[in-house]
Amino acid sequence: MTAVEAEAGRLKDEADEPGWEVDPDDEWGVAVITTVGRQVKLRREAVGMRAAEFGRAVGYGEDMVYKIEGGKRIPRQEFLDKADEVLEAGGLIAATWEDVKKVRYPKKVRALGKLEATAVEIGLYECNIIPGLLQTPEHVRALITAAQPPYSPDDVERMVAARLARRSVFERDPAPSIHFVVEEAPLRRQIAGTMAWRQQLEHLLEVGRLNHVTLQVMPTNTEAHPGLDGRIELLKFPDGMAVGRADGLFNSRPVSDPRQLRILELQYGTIRAQALPPRESFAFIEKLLGET
Repeated sequence: MTAVEAEAGRLKDEADEPGWEVDPDDEWGVAVITTVGRQVKLRREAVGMRAAEFGRAVGYGEDMVYKIEGGKRIPRQEFLDKADEVLEAGGLIAATWEDVKKVRYPKKVRALGKLEATAVEIGLYECNIIPGLLQTPEHVRALITAAQPPYSPDDVERMVAARLARRSVFERDPAPSIHFVVEEAPLRRQIAGTMAWRQQLEHLLEVGRLNHVTLQVMPTNTEAHPGLDGRIELLKFPDGMAVGRADGLFNSRPVSDPRQLRILELQYGTIRAQALPPRESFAFIEKLLGET
């Protein structure tokens, strides 16, 4: 087991709640979770089991049972598996996980993950933070909990899990070609403490060694470049289509018009040309590691 897998496993163990709150603006998500909750309730009542008794049997409180049955809470896979066993549902409740897992993360994140899951080429530049696809669990949690006003613990858990789930893009077969350009400043910011910072830098090197990943560092002592307005993202797909977004262009909205995409590609190409080459970028990150 790699260090990254161990970190993700520990994070999952810490998440002892059986689910997340449902976003009322996510119509599809609400419909799926309401249907699943109704199935659990009907099965529980069919076997003559009260909510409190059922809760004790699956290891959760009566109030949480009512929330899940009422479509107010997104159940985790462990809850559905245990409920299936306790209610002797023959796999029918456990099977609802196939629907639940498609809506368990926020709608915006699902849309981004769907695009990344089908792209054959991904290009990312971040101005102020390390790209989400490259963040360790500790780094993700520290960034999300730093928000003001603060998110609820439940929302933090859901957002952390959603961001980590996007990292499955590295495991695709065939793998997409992924290019990252990261600014020097966020690499020096010791978010979540020295140990977590070291783990984050080590993770960057680990991912950067993948043969389908290119990682470059933009040094602070460089000339002005087109990315100083913020993030730039470009995704290309098997059918030749592409989509892109830049914080400083087109009202920060995703675009697919070829003329607008050419502007984004020009900006991103300029950024990559000004950044350190991959080998020098690796040496730069290794030097930062040696400074601790």
